[in-house]
Amino acid sequence: MKVHADLCLIPLGVGVSVGTYIAECQRVLDEAGLEYLLHAYGTNIEGDRVMAAVKRCHERVHAMGAPRISTSLKLGTRTDRAQSLQDKIDSVQRKLNGNNKQETV
Repeated sequence: MKVHADLCLIPLGVGVSVGTYIAECQRVLDEAGLEYLLHAYGTNIEGDRVMAAVKRCHERVHAMGAPRISTSLKLGTRTDRAQSLQDKIDSVQRKLNGNNKQETV
């Protein structure tokens, strides 16, 4: 089953800059072979091994010295058809460009 996830991982107790920790999480997602898209407040992820990758992100960030991590995770799945994160983005873009045809997002 393909999962779409919105992950926001926040290392606590590491100072004000968390970019190094977020970059490490991106490496974990690469290693897991997952499709993902970094955005300003998290990362969208798609694949079938999302939960294992999130666990691995936590393990790596803790290993880097973060004593605590706060994570928000939203998950979505569907079995009626295949749909990528890019498909969802493209659907909204078409609507913004004037194609108001009703479609499933």
